[in-house]
Amino acid sequence: MQAAEREDQDRLERMMRLHGDALVRMCYLYLHDFALAQDAAQETFVKAWRRMGDFRGACSERTWLMRVAINTCRDIHRTAWMRHVDRGTTLDSLPEAGAEDAHPDGEVLKAVMALPRREREAVLLRYYQEMTLEEAAQALGISQSAVKQRLQRANRRLRERLKEWYEDA
Repeated sequence: MQAAEREDQDRLERMMRLHGDALVRMCYLYLHDFALAQDAAQETFVKAWRRMGDFRGACSERTWLMRVAINTCRDIHRTAWMRHVDRGTTLDSLPEAGAEDAHPDGEVLKAVMALPRREREAVLLRYYQEMTLEEAAQALGISQSAVKQRLQRANRRLRERLKEWYEDA
């Protein structure tokens, strides 16, 4: 094996260790199926391996991988098979997030998952994956102001949906 190939392989293994769990969680929230999420994360790493030389470092590896994962999940959603299968997410089957849910009844997560795709993606990247606005914008391929707008729209929708749930909303 040549030195460059070995270096790429080491880099990929490191990325898998560092970002694999976060990618599976993100894909799961997107696809509502743990096996599909694992497949999507694996496909993300295959795509990353193939395009390793094209990564320019304009963003972090994590941001780049999240963008690839989101596009992979979108591709999966476009398949005819996905249009004919019920993929409802049950709260008991969600993989563990990085932080404990302050609201164990899951109402906030249900409300987030009911958001339109664009707003849901922004919320998941910004708050669930704890990305900065810049990282979320890079992962989505949009401007920071567009991410802010999506987050503001999501906030309005969530406030409306959860207004009876919160006393001070």
